[in-house]
Amino acid sequence: MKRIFLMLALVAWLGGVLVPAASAQENKHIPVFIDGLPVNFDVQPVIQSGRTLVPFRAIAEALNVQVTWENTTQTVNATDANNNVRLQMGSLTGYRNQTPIPLDVPPLNLDGRTLIPLRFFSEAFDCQVVWDNAAGTVIITSPPQQMAVVGFYVLGDAQTSSWTNLFGVPYPGTSTGNTGLVSELALGWYSLDEQGNLLTQSRTGWQRPDGWEDILDAARSYNLGTEMVIHVTDEDGTITNLLTNETAMHKATTDILTEVNSYGGVNLNLEGLGYRDTGEQLQAVQNSFTDFVSLLFEQLQAAGKPLTLTLHAPNSVYRGYDYQALGQVSDKIIIMAYDYGAKPEPVNQVIQAVETAIAVIPAEKLVLGISAPNETPQSILTKVGIAKRYNLDGIALWRLGVISDEMWQVLKTTVKERS
Repeated sequence: MKRIFLMLALVAWLGGVLVPAASAQENKHIPVFIDGLPVNFDVQPVIQSGRTLVPFRAIAEALNVQVTWENTTQTVNATDANNNVRLQMGSLTGYRNQTPIPLDVPPLNLDGRTLIPLRFFSEAFDCQVVWDNAAGTVIITSPPQQMAVVGFYVLGDAQTSSWTNLFGVPYPGTSTGNTGLVSELALGWYSLDEQGNLLTQSRTGWQRPDGWEDILDAARSYNLGTEMVIHVTDEDGTITNLLTNETAMHKATTDILTEVNSYGGVNLNLEGLGYRDTGEQLQAVQNSFTDFVSLLFEQLQAAGKPLTLTLHAPNSVYRGYDYQALGQVSDKIIIMAYDYGAKPEPVNQVIQAVETAIAVIPAEKLVLGISAPNETPQSILTKVGIAKRYNLDGIALWRLGVISDEMWQVLKTTVKERS
C-alpha cells in the first residue's frame, strides 16, 4: 500500500506543482515566490486536480517573458531569448519550441483572466519549481542570467583580501577562482582633497597598494574590466568645498583624466551630500554635484572612457543627488541600496530605491549595489532577483574580501558565469 501511494505521488509531481488534492476546481491563496520575491496576482491561483494554475501574464512578467494572446485561436504565446511556449485554452497539449508536451490540466479562463499550469510554464523557461508543503507556497528559482557583476576591490588584510576572494589563492598567485562571475573590478584606490588633488593615500583608508600594477595585469589576463574609483565623504566638508571651487573642480578633472589611461573607466563615489539640506539649499547642492559630473563626463567622453556613478539610493537620507539629471551625464549608475538600518537590507526599501531610479533612468543603465556584510546567502539571492525582475544591467558587490564561500555558491546558481 505504501509503495502504491508513493507511485501516485510521483505521477502527480511530474504533472504539476503537487498540492493537497481538491475534489474540484478550488480558489485558494497560494503564495508564489520567484527568487525570493512574491508574485502579485489580481486573480488568485486555482487548484484543479491537484495542480496549480496561475494567471499567465503575472507569472510571465515576473520572469521577464514576453507574452501575446491570440484571441481567434484562444492561444497564449510566451517567448524569451531561448524558448517559445504555446498554450491553447482547453487543450491538454502544450508546446515548447514546437515540441508537443502533454499536460495533466488544460489552461482555463477565470474572471476574464487566462490561468495556466504553473509547473509546466515555469520549467519550460528553465526554472526550478518546488512546493513547500509546510508553508503552503510555491518557490521558483529562475535560471542563471548573464549580467554585469562589479566587484569593489579595496586594500584589506589577510582575512579580508580582495585578491584571495577573487582569485581563490593568496597574492601574488592567480587561478580562475570567482573570476567567472565578476565582470569588472571597481578599484577603490583614489580620493580627492578640497583643492581637487587626486590622492592615492587618504584618511579614509582608500589607497593604492604597492604592486597595484600586478592587479591590473591579472585583471587583463582574466578579461576583467577595470574602473578607478574616486571615493570621498563629506563629513568634514571636503566635497562641499570642492564643488564650490571652480578651479578645484577643473584640477580634479585634469588629474583624473591623466590617471584614467591605466584603466577602462572612472567610478565616481562622492558620499554624504544633502543630509541636512532642504529647499533651495538642497537644490544648490544637487546642482553643484551635477555640474561637476557634467564637466568630468564631457572630458571622459572625449577620451573614450566611460563614467560610472556610485550613488546613495534615492530613498536614503542623503538627498544631494539628482538622479534624473545625473542619468544624462553618466554611462552607468550603481545604486547603493543598503545601510537602511536592518540586516538583511529590507526588500521593500531596496525595491523602492530601484523603482524610483527606474522612473527617471533606463533600467539598462542601472546596477544594484549589494553590501555583502549586510546580507545572508539567501538574502543575496533575493537581491539579485530584484535586479533580474527589473531588468537592471547587473549588480555591484561591496566588497571582494568579505563575500563568503556560501554567498559565491548562491551567486553561481542565479548569475550565469562568463565563458
